[in-house]
Amino acid sequence: MPTVLALDQGTTGSTALLIGDDGTIRGRGYREIQQYYPQPGWVEHDPEEIWQTTLAAARDAMAGERPAAIGLTNQRETVVAWERATGKPVHRALVWQDRRTAPRCRELRAERGADDIAGRTGLVWDPYFSGTKIEWLLREVPGLRDRAARGEVVFGTVDSWLVFRLTGGSTFVTDHTNASRTLLYNLTTRNWDDELLALFDVPRAALPDIVASSGVMGETAVEPFGRGIPVAGMAGDQQAALFGQGCHEPGEAKNTYGTGAFLLMRVGERPPPTTGQVLTTMACDARGAPALAVEGAIFIAGAAIQWLRDGLGLVETAAESEALARSVEDTGGVTFVPALVGLGAPYWEPDARGTIVGLTRGTTHAHLVRAALEAMAYSTRDVVEAMTAATGVPLKTLRVDGGAAANDWLMAFQATSLGVTVHRPDVVESTALGAAGLAGLATGMWADARTFAATREYHAFAPDPALAHAAAVGYREWDRAVRATLAWTHDAHRR
Repeated sequence: MPTVLALDQGTTGSTALLIGDDGTIRGRGYREIQQYYPQPGWVEHDPEEIWQTTLAAARDAMAGERPAAIGLTNQRETVVAWERATGKPVHRALVWQDRRTAPRCRELRAERGADDIAGRTGLVWDPYFSGTKIEWLLREVPGLRDRAARGEVVFGTVDSWLVFRLTGGSTFVTDHTNASRTLLYNLTTRNWDDELLALFDVPRAALPDIVASSGVMGETAVEPFGRGIPVAGMAGDQQAALFGQGCHEPGEAKNTYGTGAFLLMRVGERPPPTTGQVLTTMACDARGAPALAVEGAIFIAGAAIQWLRDGLGLVETAAESEALARSVEDTGGVTFVPALVGLGAPYWEPDARGTIVGLTRGTTHAHLVRAALEAMAYSTRDVVEAMTAATGVPLKTLRVDGGAAANDWLMAFQATSLGVTVHRPDVVESTALGAAGLAGLATGMWADARTFAATREYHAFAPDPALAHAAAVGYREWDRAVRATLAWTHDAHRR
């Protein structure tokens, strides 16, 4: 059976799936990667570990088979800097969660306002994105600015880093989906923006060429792949999931419940008016060509359950959360705003911190766990309402993936809170499947996106009347709790 190897390099680990032309997973590999926290709010990865874990996962998935093509998807916004001649990293990667450039973003927001950057890039001044990370590296790593100016050091997101290594250094590219997350890419010209490069003092030659998400962009030149396997698909993780879920028409959306939650909805061909609440980003159309979507990034989703497990010891496994949520009628008045690394869309407050309100002597660990699950549903509703307001495009359907999407109770509660049916695929690794689909289209494994989508089946979760009252009351309390969180943060700014 012809196969495609999908490499999915994420925030907590590297996954590889060998996928047959019938959509079945023929092989699987996974390796965790270490997280580094040099200071509060700083998050780093070792680029060489990213590469080595990707190789190890790929070796396990292939089990001696030779795939027809490779598709790649990656954690976005994370920045790697390396020597072009040797491929040696010059600093740890600055991860998308890293907040060290928050003061710089506040400065840029005050000096330049929000409208220009939103109009150019579809983004906001937030340390989430790559531009201020690159600027920080150029400023803080001794000699790096001069080396970059001489062309000795280059910068890229994780996709560029992995393709560079896969091809033995012969290919230095990124795709439109990843480029559009850097604060350096212009949505109108669909290329690097010279004025923004000047603002951050980033040499254009230090950035990769931008290519379509589906198409042969290089060939492997390293073990265990051997030579000549085409690298033919590439997209940032959330856009890959959008493609993998078959969302190609306006109003079709997907939400990935992973470490954070990332909701993308396809819109028309013109960028919507900027609101500062949701982002406009590049996605892929049914052919893998650049297309517009709106996005809301929720920084903490499944990570809230991980914190309750690892930080507080309230659960032993994340899977326990479903039974605990079902064991109580509601949260007992508790609302949890998990702003553990700031608030993303639609609030964009990097200095916000987690807040739990409504605690009483009757509060149990089940109430806290249910409140963490409800927070995922309510923050998703916040983003959907902001998207609808910004674009005038109503949500038609929501397709879901990611680890927390396996929680049946959460999916039913999400459907109830939104008032739309939620569809979960039989295989929830939509990110990797999207990368495989992009590579398979480019190399002829699937004739078109419809043929690729036909390999999947879905389970539908309709709104549940039994949850309607709790969802309505809880969302009102959620709004109060978010406003309290923001007030606490803004008061600190005034001191």
